[in-house]
Amino acid sequence: MTEAASIESILPSELVDAARRVVEANRALGRRIATAESCTGGLVAAAITEIAGSSDVLQSGFVTYSNDAKIGTLKVSADIIETFGAVSVAVAWAMAQGALAASGADVAVAITGIAGPSGGSAKKPVGTVVFALAEHGADPAHVVADLRHFGDLGRGGVRLQAALCALELLLPGASLDPA
Repeated sequence: MTEAASIESILPSELVDAARRVVEANRALGRRIATAESCTGGLVAAAITEIAGSSDVLQSGFVTYSNDAKIGTLKVSADIIETFGAVSVAVAWAMAQGALAASGADVAVAITGIAGPSGGSAKKPVGTVVFALAEHGADPAHVVADLRHFGDLGRGGVRLQAALCALELLLPGASLDPA
């Protein structure tokens, strides 16, 4: 067997372990999930698909890195992006709602942020990430979102921490502080 063939996963073990917990817990409930990712670029969906049988749980994964993709794919209002910025509770919430509507999943998590090394500002420094969680049948007027400051951990570090946080949110019973 070659060295490449012996590699179980190219992703960090802590990310794969978190994804395994998400798949197992959601499978036990028959719950389907969707992801809407910006700064993580599909890392959450990639971690989930590292788990055999993840197709029982993962309905859809959307990578909407650009504002145009957020608008076109997830139906995020251009006015919301212009008013609040792509890294905002309003945009994350709209992304989560859009992923839920487009996928037919039971729950969707959205992630938008600034991984760096550039792109930050005084108000939104590198390492700022916003998460939102939307559930089928929940009141869409009740915004469930949170802004986190991971600090400048380097691009990979911010993306890893954001993906780990998003996976934790996909565990049944998880919640964010209402925004």
